[in-house]
This record gives sequence, C-alpha cells and structure tokens, in this order.
Amino acid sequence: EYQWKGPFYFIQGADPQFGLTKAWTHGDTENGDDEWAVEIKLAEQAVQAVNKLSPKPKFFVLCGDLVHGMPGTRWKKNQEQDLKDVLKNTDQDIPLVLVSGNHDIGNTPTSESIDDYCKNWGDDYFSFWVGGVFFIVLNSQLYYDCSKCPELKHAQDAWLDEQLATAAKQKCKHIIVFQHIPLFLSKPDEDDDYFNVNKPVRQEIMEKLDKAGVKAVFSGHYHRNAGGFYKGLEMVVSSAIGCQLGKDTHGLRVVVVTEEKVVHKYYSLTELGSHGIEKELLDMLAEQK
Repeated sequence: EYQWKGPFYFIQGADPQFGLTKAWTHGDTENGDDEWAVEIKLAEQAVQAVNKLSPKPKFFVLCGDLVHGMPGTRWKKNQEQDLKDVLKNTDQDIPLVLVSGNHDIGNTPTSESIDDYCKNWGDDYFSFWVGGVFFIVLNSQLYYDCSKCPELKHAQDAWLDEQLATAAKQKCKHIIVFQHIPLFLSKPDEDDDYFNVNKPVRQEIMEKLDKAGVKAVFSGHYHRNAGGFYKGLEMVVSSAIGCQLGKDTHGLRVVVVTEEKVVHKYYSLTELGSHGIEKELLDMLAEQK
C-alpha cells in the first residue's frame, strides 16, 4: 500500500460513548450511565449506513470515547461488550480502526489503564498505509495529562518523530492523523479548554505536524462539528455518533482522498443511510482512475 493507486475514501466517526445520553440528561455524568439502549441503536444505524455504501470505504475509523464508563467504573465492561456486538456486524471487507479517548483510558491515564485498553481494543498508537497515504493514530490523552505515565508520552513522542521521518523518506502522497482530543476547536491560539490540548503542547504538536507536511488531523471529543487551520494543517472536529452536546445531528464524516487534496463532509446517520454519498464526492473518486 505504499503506492498511490488513485482516489479513495474512508469514514470517520467519533464518540459512540455508550451511556452518555442517560448520564447527560440526568445530570450525573459520574454514575448515571446505567442505560445505553439509545446508543446501541445509533451505533447499529452507523454500521448499517457504512455497510450500504458503494463503492466500499477503505476503512471505518472511530475517534475515541467508545463507551462512557471510565476505567474501573461499574458499567464499563458491559458497555464495551455491547459495542463489540454492534461493531462485529461491520462488513468484513471494511477494516475498523479504533482510537483511544479519555473515557477509554481515563482523563489522567496510567500505564495500567492504557494496557487494559490495548488488550481490549488494540494499540493506543500506531500507523498504517492505504494506497500511498500514510495514516497515524495518536493517543491524545498523553498530550492532555501524562502526569501518571510521563515515560509513555516520551515513548509516543519519539515514535511519532520516527514515523514522520519514515513518511518523508517514502514520499507519501499525504499524511493524515487521527486522535480523540482536538488540538484546537476553531483557532490555533484559542484559550485552553476541556475540549482542546493545552497551548504549549498544542503549539509544539501543530508545528511538528505542519512541518512534516501533515494534511489534516481528525478528532472527536467535542460532540459538535468544529475545526480550522494552522498554516497548511487542517484540524477537523467531528460530532458524535452518540449523544450530541450542540445543534449537530448524530452522524459520520465521509473523507475523500485525491492526489491533490483531502475533502470531507459530515452526514447525519439518516442521510448517509438513505441517500449514501452525494454525486460531487463520488465524481472525485471516479476521476484519475
């Protein structure tokens, strides 16, 4: 997959977060996540919409907060099992890519909570190639608060530098990054917030990624659509499959990768499930074949 073979697309989703809707409506986000039938339905709807798409997407990435239960909380294991039961219905020809979120490994992760995530879902950071495009998955929690496992943050930093060097050597078409927490929501110099990475760390990462020629960073966490640019780097924040905290609707993002650019559009689950991808994006896929 090191070679460019023509345009393709993938699907990005975020925050199925089984249990948040009830917790949010009852105002008890610590312990109120004892029901998640709503989220099961939405996740099933997302999988069905993805399965129906033609041509098939190259992969389906979920950018974190797979379930609401924090490490060690009462319902976490049940929520995870129910999500696995839904996800295993994804078309076998569409690989699933999973990204760790703060609810998956904790706001202040430990080596134990990360280890537990890895045993359950797969690595917390890794890279892969699709048709000449290099994809990097990061554990953004290590940027948010690594106070209990600083050595793991150093390891990810060193690894990322190596990956970016490899990408430069291989002369890839584009580099695209996935993480849970956005670097920023709309402006690169906005104030620190629960929903972004704090400024000194953010500045360092943005500069590193932009310098390496990274085209876009896709994230979730905000439960609303947002985003902006830092120099040539686009920050894309996608709303949730699960509970909405703003005016957006439960949905998925379709991302088309052409030789020149990365184009994306957010669809509601209903819209994507009933109409599929619009002609304008499909035409981009048909070009240059």
